[in-house]
Formats: sequence, structure tokens, C-alpha cells
Amino acid sequence: MAEIAAHYREILRLIGEDPDREGLIKTPERAAKAIIDITSGYASSPIDIARKAIFEHAGSNIVIVKDIEFYSMCEHHILPFFGRVSVGYIPDGKMIGLSKLARIVDSFARRLQVQERLTSQVCSLLNEALPNKGVIVACDAEHLCMKMRGVEKQDSSTVTLDYCGDFETNPSLREEFFRLLRMNS
Repeated sequence: MAEIAAHYREILRLIGEDPDREGLIKTPERAAKAIIDITSGYASSPIDIARKAIFEHAGSNIVIVKDIEFYSMCEHHILPFFGRVSVGYIPDGKMIGLSKLARIVDSFARRLQVQERLTSQVCSLLNEALPNKGVIVACDAEHLCMKMRGVEKQDSSTVTLDYCGDFETNPSLREEFFRLLRMNS
């Protein structure tokens, strides 16, 4: 952590700040702790997370966990993007513990990331780790790289979608997923 803090101290100096002024003295250490926390996904294994909580399940209807909030950092600008991920799957003899879906999202989100890859990684991982008939993942996020720099579009958001299995071949299942997401909204 000390090495990261030293780099933050140098960045402060390079942008024209005085890293020794009262308000900034501890900033390099705080920033180093923050970036380590924000990128803690590199130290976790999403496949191990998934495999810890797979159980027998006789059902075959859609299981959905919606609105899993996440916070990530854009790999292009190292600025935050954040939003919600909704995950659905059709069990094929097994199910996954619901909290593991949120942990998987966090494991991928807590890395330098792009939203498109995040959505795809969650979908692919669940398809690999969990016996299923189909997986679908929808992500809706706001990007500070779009809001506070560049085009500065305050009301913009980005939606990404990835799916496989029966969700790919059966449009009515995708429609059901989105209809169920709107319930209680």
C-alpha cells in the first residue's frame, strides 16, 4: 500500500497541488486504501464463489435476482460507473444461493472494467458454473466519464444485455424475464 500511496502523492504534485498542505497530508494513504478496496475483485475468484453454493433443485422455472447494485471503475478513464444488474437463469437440476449472485457481480465489478464485459462475464460465469437451461443478465448503469468529462451528458445511462441457452433461442423467455423485472416497480 505504501508504494501506491507514494504514487498518489506524486500525482498530487504533478497536477499542481501541495501534498504537504494540511488537507492533503493523509490523502495519498486514504486514496491507496480506497483503490485497493475498489479493485478487490482481482483478489477474488468468481468461479469459486459460485461453486460454494450450488444445491439440488427440482424446479425448472426462471429464477431472478433483480436490481443488484454495483460500483465499478471505467478502465478507460479510471472514473466510477455504477448501476444495477439483474440476473435470471432456468435451473437444470441445480440452483445457486441467491447471495452468491450478488457476490459474483461484485467480484467482476470491483476491477477496472467496462459495462459490456461486466455483463458478459456474469452471464458466462453462471453458464459455466451452474447447470442451467439458460442465463440472462441485464445491466443498467451511469458512467461518470460520460457525466463529468467529455460529452457531459447528465441524464444518460447505458443498458447492456447478455444471454445464452433457452434465452437465446426463445424470445418469449426474454420477454418473460423483462416482464418479471417490471413487477413491483
